[in-house]
Amino acid sequence: MLAATVRITRDLDAAEEVVQDAYVQALRTWERDAVPDRPGAWLTTVARRAALNLVRRRATLETKLPLLVGPDTSFWALDISSERDIESPEAEAIPDDRLRLIFTCCHPALAPEAQVALTLRLVCGVPTPDIARAFLVAETTMAARLTRAKKKIATARIPYAVPAAAELPARVDAVLTVLHLLYATGHTAPSGDDLVRDELAARALDLARLLQRLLPGERETGGLLALLLVHQARRTTRTDGDGRLLRLEEQDRSRWDTALIAEADRLVVAALKAGPAGRFTLQAAIAALHAQAPSYAATDWRQILVLYGELLRVWPSPVVALNRAIVVAMVHGPAAALAEVEALEAGGRLAGYRYLPATKADLLHRLGRDAEAVVAYRDALALGGNGAEQEFLEERVAELGRR
Repeated sequence: MLAATVRITRDLDAAEEVVQDAYVQALRTWERDAVPDRPGAWLTTVARRAALNLVRRRATLETKLPLLVGPDTSFWALDISSERDIESPEAEAIPDDRLRLIFTCCHPALAPEAQVALTLRLVCGVPTPDIARAFLVAETTMAARLTRAKKKIATARIPYAVPAAAELPARVDAVLTVLHLLYATGHTAPSGDDLVRDELAARALDLARLLQRLLPGERETGGLLALLLVHQARRTTRTDGDGRLLRLEEQDRSRWDTALIAEADRLVVAALKAGPAGRFTLQAAIAALHAQAPSYAATDWRQILVLYGELLRVWPSPVVALNRAIVVAMVHGPAAALAEVEALEAGGRLAGYRYLPATKADLLHRLGRDAEAVVAYRDALALGGNGAEQEFLEERVAELGRR
């Protein structure tokens, strides 16, 4: 609804307002007249009509009060005789309203992190606390960033116009990051009872497919799609029948979707043949190696370690360094990995990231230092997470405590 409405208002705040008004109208009307056969279409139609009325009122105001209008009135210089007239020719360059609005919000006038955070919040509906966790910052910090980004858009009068086809490649990296974080939020929920939010993961995968068809010449669009496909292939095996979290070595590989894994492998091979691999292609290659291994023990850990080294060079992220340390434990032993994890801990960049103490706890346990492992598991518990992860950590604390 928001994506469809903002194409009329060219103003995200105004679009949000009329969409909320449509919800209010639905609550009143449906209680009296019953829910319509197509409630989504009903809501969207009401919101778009309200948006058209808003545009007309603003156009009239600018006509009647010219002294209050700045020298550039082209922002609202629209033919609003019909709803169809307001659709820009460039709109057809992006055939999906949601993807179109993501490209629109990823405006180069905003800082890259602001682009991604604003799009996740306003377009994808990800709550501010979950975005803050994804960026490893406090909720108040992220809320302030979102407010500043919206104020900059309003102050600079950045139009929510569809970017021309030639402008799309410059925005691809931010869009890929949005879709990756959107999928990650669905793949492993930052909060709530369940490990997975299927609707978010499915939405991100759908948009990634659309983006890859839209920009087939961009290697990283194929890389991102491949990464999401591999994760999607094993989604049903990540928990047991009771919702208990299952680690990678515990999952039933015979239930993984081999068709999705094969599709991902073709995309990875094509991306690697086309030129130097980017961060999404490298992550996809790592995920594909995990998925193609006949068993956890038979995984090609040395090759994965090589790929992580290249990924860390291309994308020097502390989260990548932590993931690499887990593979170091498989190749060189837990002691070598623990040294790297403790160095990351001392650096402070992963403060508040629950997987750091959880990883440290596992390594300490493997070294026979169970008392210290319990402390680290409790540190991870204190940092929150979804119910499935919390239950897993509590089980580890109880088990090691009994020992």
